[in-house]
Amino acid sequence: MADNDQHAGDAIAGHDRENARIDTSKPSIARVYDFFLGGKDNFAIDRQVGEATLRIAPDAPAAGRANRAFLRRVVRHLAAEAGIRQFLDIGSGLPTQGNVHEVAQAVAPRARVVYVDNDPIVLVHGRALLATNGSTTVVEADIRDPEAILGHPGIRALIDFDQPVALLLFAILHHLNDHEDPQGIAARFRDALPSGSYLALSHFHNPGPGMPEVSAQAASAEKLFNEHLGTGRWRTREEILAFFGDLPLLEPGLVPLAEWRPDPDEFVERGITYHTFVGGVARKP
Repeated sequence: MADNDQHAGDAIAGHDRENARIDTSKPSIARVYDFFLGGKDNFAIDRQVGEATLRIAPDAPAAGRANRAFLRRVVRHLAAEAGIRQFLDIGSGLPTQGNVHEVAQAVAPRARVVYVDNDPIVLVHGRALLATNGSTTVVEADIRDPEAILGHPGIRALIDFDQPVALLLFAILHHLNDHEDPQGIAARFRDALPSGSYLALSHFHNPGPGMPEVSAQAASAEKLFNEHLGTGRWRTREEILAFFGDLPLLEPGLVPLAEWRPDPDEFVERGITYHTFVGGVARKP
């Protein structure tokens, strides 16, 4: 077993039931992202996919970091400026620096956060991280079953859907293939949000013929993801905007991640993935 495999194995020791369900022979989206972010909770198969991606997009780790920085800015804005005290993070991935609950609770200590992911290793790590945090939990569920998420007792115990909620869909909808009806899934979640709620999402983006080199890179990355991870769609701007339905977007709209209300001293890495990863935030009137 490689060193990182040993590290990941150590992290889940003592959790026999969850450990038995973790298939280390197949790549995991959460663990590939962990590899890009410089984490150690990934296995050889995850690193193989990550390294293949780097051959197409050498700045892919920068895209991962930009996504996490975007998430932190969004959560800080929603907690500090919009007064949101409930956060539902679907497709949360493995814990890393600047988790949603850390950012939100730094502003509002009583903010409630629920992480949702379909990878059992996320559940294991989340339970360890949140063992002493009564305002935050992690549940294992799949975004492709909105009803199971919206009715999950662990989620309902912390999230009151009669009060404003921040629904976070970061780097998750692009892992739903078209035949899985991602638009319908997004609409179901939007419909469940009460007035005053927010929908924030990030998504892989193909800018089309206006940026031919970037568009070709996006197409190559999409081919790689679908061959090795089974999912990955670089959608057009119009397709991504449709996930917001008729909800009005906050300024500056749907933009490359680094352009959404950057901090004054924030460093921006403008590699080839800069225009292939976009995000936005909308409010439900």
